[in-house]
Amino acid sequence: MRLLARVMGSLAGRARMAAEGVEMGRGVRIWGVPIVSRADRSTLRIGHDVVLCSRSEDTALGVAHAVVLRTLAEAAVLDIGDDTGLSGSSICAARSVRIGRRCLIGADVLITDTDFHARHIAGRRHNARDTDIAAAPVVIGDDVFIGARACILKGVTIGDGAIVGCAAVVTRDVAPGTIVAGNPAVPIASVAAADARDGD
Repeated sequence: MRLLARVMGSLAGRARMAAEGVEMGRGVRIWGVPIVSRADRSTLRIGHDVVLCSRSEDTALGVAHAVVLRTLAEAAVLDIGDDTGLSGSSICAARSVRIGRRCLIGADVLITDTDFHARHIAGRRHNARDTDIAAAPVVIGDDVFIGARACILKGVTIGDGAIVGCAAVVTRDVAPGTIVAGNPAVPIASVAAADARDGD
């Protein structure tokens, strides 16, 4: 029964992706049905061998909701690199979110390049002044590990091989090979130092 549910979810997920005009590479695995929407004349691209896990049964920690992938405006780009895995993650691009290869993105992570609402009180609720909505591209390098329930906010670049701790809120760039944690996230170690300490 579990296998049948996985197969049916995969087929429904692929149908949803196709209906939204998502560019998908070879070997993409879809567990459960993701929530996907692509704005007109925007790009939503998923590389080869990517895993999208929207079912708690298929991941160790479980997920609070399905994977959410959205482009929010014309010319926006959401690009997920080869061999990257997402579990119940939400990724929204008003301008550009680019995720590298071989990344692990944990349960219920939020990645966004926009504040979604205007800063000014007047019109904030209904976004009457769309030009006031701050947005800046997000870039996540190759081999990055983002722990469960972390938030990666607008304008952030995370370097290759970095680790973002569970529930961290990342508001500034993270250097390659750096481990960050906390709210706001701050460097706590280097990956190389942690490997040496642990005997890896």
